[in-house]
Amino acid sequence: MADIKPFKAVRPTRDKAGLIAARSYDSYTSKEREAKLKENPFSFLHVITPGYKYSQTLEGEKRYNLVRNRYQEFKEDGILITENSPCFYIYKIVNQNQNEFKGIIAAASTIDYQKDVIRKHEQTLEYKEEIFVKYLDTVGFNAEPVLLTYPDNDALAGVISSVMQNRAEYEFTTTNKDTHYLWPLSEKELVTQISELFKQIPTLYIADGHHRSSSSFLLAQKLAQQNSKHTSKEAYNYFMSFLIPESDLKIFEFNRLIKDLNGLSKEEFLIRLDFSFRIENRGQHFYRPSKKHHFSMYLDGDFYSLYLRKDTYQITNALQALDTQILYKLIFEPILGIKDVRNDTRIEYTDGKNDMAFVKTLVDSKEFEVGFGMLPVTTQEMKKIADEGLKMPPKSTFIEPKLRSGITIYEF
Repeated sequence: MADIKPFKAVRPTRDKAGLIAARSYDSYTSKEREAKLKENPFSFLHVITPGYKYSQTLEGEKRYNLVRNRYQEFKEDGILITENSPCFYIYKIVNQNQNEFKGIIAAASTIDYQKDVIRKHEQTLEYKEEIFVKYLDTVGFNAEPVLLTYPDNDALAGVISSVMQNRAEYEFTTTNKDTHYLWPLSEKELVTQISELFKQIPTLYIADGHHRSSSSFLLAQKLAQQNSKHTSKEAYNYFMSFLIPESDLKIFEFNRLIKDLNGLSKEEFLIRLDFSFRIENRGQHFYRPSKKHHFSMYLDGDFYSLYLRKDTYQITNALQALDTQILYKLIFEPILGIKDVRNDTRIEYTDGKNDMAFVKTLVDSKEFEVGFGMLPVTTQEMKKIADEGLKMPPKSTFIEPKLRSGITIYEF
């Protein structure tokens, strides 16, 4: 039974929504960030990069305090306004490939997170959680929703569809050709209906935003301990989420690039692989796997197909069946000596929207020695991992939609 609530968003005025909305900080190159900050005084990047005003790069508490100041300035200048009454926000993104993502921006419960009503498939890093807890505690708002997914639901789809018949409060297209639409929904009957429909859904799944959700949960625990009148209904007990049906979720793979063969020659490496995989040299013929447990490899100017020899690898749970885990257990750890795939500098990742042709380019440049590709994880695999309480290896999924900061802001 999912506890999903409406909230009073702080959001841009209608005329400035497209100017304010910003991608996540890390998705910009330094040059792109500099250009956005220079040319667009309304970009939310000015809030999260407050040192730009003084030509300084700020870190830690100093940065967090100035983020809060910039945010307050945006509110004081009327660039951001506060909703009069609690709303759900119907949100649609149409990307340049004409894929549509339709869902509801709402407040999700940290208690649901704790009780595993909201399930996780990715391991979080403690140091990142600590940093983000301090950040949230200082700034007092969350500007980028966690992406949650739920089983397709005809009743919810009907409500979303009916609301979208009206004129959108926001409609704008970004420079990467994504078009965004937003409809605030405050009608009590529909708000109640949405809340009740989510109460009938036993489980939600985090698609993207594991660190944001875990940090919100940890902050809620901290603030609850400091509040002698804690009721579990305070705003800090919830975090902003974008909830979409499973069928709208798009999952891409991350290809793997390795800088060396761990001291092995090409021939020695192939012999080691042969123990666990049936190998075929495809020459210059581009190969993309057609089945799970089939892999593409590019090495020394040739493409190879690798088919798992199932008699050499035991599968007893959802994690062991995952292609990214198979690569780790049979190649990266025992052959290439990569034990920490999150932090080892010899491995890098490129999302599957850049296909094996991109991997070939990087290997041919001699920056990397070998590259691996696979099919993307399915939604069902992701859910099964979460249901079994397991965690995927890092960079197992590249998930769309990618959300923008500053379209709706949740204060606590």
